[in-house]
Amino acid sequence: MILITGGAGYIGGHCAIHFLERGKEIVIFDNLENGHIETINALKNIGNLHFVKGDLRDIDDIKSVFKQYDIDAVIHFAGYIQVEESVKNPSKYYKNNILGTLNLLDSMIENNVKNIVFSSTCAVYGEPEYTPLDEKHKKNPLNPYGRTKLMIENILDDYEIAYGLKSVKLRYFNVAGADSKTRTGEWHDPETHLIPNILKSVFEKDNIFKIFGTDYDTFDGTCIRDYVNVEDMAKAHMKAYLYLKEHQKSDVFNIGTEQGNSVKEVFDTAKSVTGKDIKVKLEPRRDGDAAKLFADASKAKKILDWHSEKTLEESIKTAYLWEKSRH
Repeated sequence: MILITGGAGYIGGHCAIHFLERGKEIVIFDNLENGHIETINALKNIGNLHFVKGDLRDIDDIKSVFKQYDIDAVIHFAGYIQVEESVKNPSKYYKNNILGTLNLLDSMIENNVKNIVFSSTCAVYGEPEYTPLDEKHKKNPLNPYGRTKLMIENILDDYEIAYGLKSVKLRYFNVAGADSKTRTGEWHDPETHLIPNILKSVFEKDNIFKIFGTDYDTFDGTCIRDYVNVEDMAKAHMKAYLYLKEHQKSDVFNIGTEQGNSVKEVFDTAKSVTGKDIKVKLEPRRDGDAAKLFADASKAKKILDWHSEKTLEESIKTAYLWEKSRH
């Protein structure tokens, strides 16, 4: 049985669908602060799912899961993810992301569960010295969110030395899209991600999409990012889980498309997919936005046999259908 922390959230929910559709029995542990009970209800129609509402900051909550269920591996998504909020309120991020993870890991060790796939981020790299970014690029996160993720990576390495815990860390680039059958999708409040914010402008007439910075050193002056489809991301977690089970070896992998798309390209693709004339306003640059940020995912291709399959257009189409269903 596989424990998925944060499985009622965006990426966790899609990962749960992928595992359930392949016959895996899973337990989702989520406090529903940022996850949604509607996602859990949709997942229950797919396969063998157990749901426990609880908070990783309360060690008794997570200990009870290991007592109740025969867990053999963990996929760890639970954590706060907003960069701007982490700068304004670092205490919240350190207490939740670090303490919560320590409670999870200690509960795993206590119950002899030694395999974990961890949801990390390309934010651990900080300002890129070169692109595409490979796993050997220096780690210098620019905000508390990125620092918590890098700290957890280091904690996992220490727990392997001390307790034999094996981990695969997946460093995500920009995740996009929704479930192809519109069972779940991206659903944050507030929404900080590019594609859903563009699509919100289709449905909310007072919502004008803003492009921050048109004078970057890129082909069209707007920032370039790597948008990897969320269903491809779910497949990466399955590959990582199977790799751990078979090889019992820790490793770290970038998960991205290996190509970048500019903000303007994403905006134009969204207009094409929706057939709508989306209102846009050009704004000055924001502090801390790198001009280019995209992955070298060749290591994941070679070792996990994973590569991205879906196009940016496919990601935006499923995201649009999901946003349409919500409205």
